[in-house]
Amino acid sequence: MTAKEPYSYVVLRYIHDVLTGEFVNVGLVMVVPGRPLILTKSRKTFGRIKNVFPDLDSESYKRAIEAIDRGMKSVQRSLKSEGLFKGDRTAGDYARIALPLDDSSLQWSPVGAGLTADPQKTFDQLYLRFVSRYDRPSERRRSDDDVWRPVEAKLKEHGVNVELEPKRIQGNTDAVEFRHAWKNGRWHVYEPLSFDLSDADNIKDKARRWLGHLSAVKIGTTEDVQVHFIVGRPQNTSLEPAYRNAVEILRQVPFDNKVFDEDQIEDFVNQIEDEVRHHEGRTLQ
Repeated sequence: MTAKEPYSYVVLRYIHDVLTGEFVNVGLVMVVPGRPLILTKSRKTFGRIKNVFPDLDSESYKRAIEAIDRGMKSVQRSLKSEGLFKGDRTAGDYARIALPLDDSSLQWSPVGAGLTADPQKTFDQLYLRFVSRYDRPSERRRSDDDVWRPVEAKLKEHGVNVELEPKRIQGNTDAVEFRHAWKNGRWHVYEPLSFDLSDADNIKDKARRWLGHLSAVKIGTTEDVQVHFIVGRPQNTSLEPAYRNAVEILRQVPFDNKVFDEDQIEDFVNQIEDEVRHHEGRTLQ
């Protein structure tokens, strides 16, 4: 029988409101002094935390977690190079080197302890029990290509014969390439955008990037361009306000532009069809 060794552990908690004391477990540190061994893991994603605390400051959380990870790696390096381990130290002692006790939103739990014959297996069981137990499998999020596929099918169904090609629009200092474009005196460019993203910040940031990118390209371009966006909604209905905000951001793009929701696919395809038919009619005259 494999001999069991003592271990200790602490759980890293994100405390959203120190007054109410509500928290979510986001990490784990386990120490097996007889090896010597430190095992550590923290939650890098924050979708579940945002579900519990929608006003989570995502950037601050990420920076704090990254700082703790760096601190724990430094502790592990010191252990190997300087023999940091002392028999009377617990996981809490080593964890507090990376994150001292203070009034921040990340705090260590009281120390737990036990015996293990397989440290990695025990660590994985503890992480599942305390951190990831209630995680739901991540839903497949729709891509930009997923938003565009129904458009292709509708164009074919309508018998619209137009060869769409990539088009690069060049400004003084920047350029952007659209994957679907054609020209009939002016360039018509079509861009599918999926806003089926994990949280409100990501949704709005994607729209802001397009606004900023096209604002830069507008400076110095000589192209006559009409931009058409067709946008996909998030599956999470609680993100609907962020989605509507993203649509309004896109409407600020400094080109002649139109934004179609994916529910307006018929209107979107009809506009393409009208433009193509008009061009064909002029060509035949």
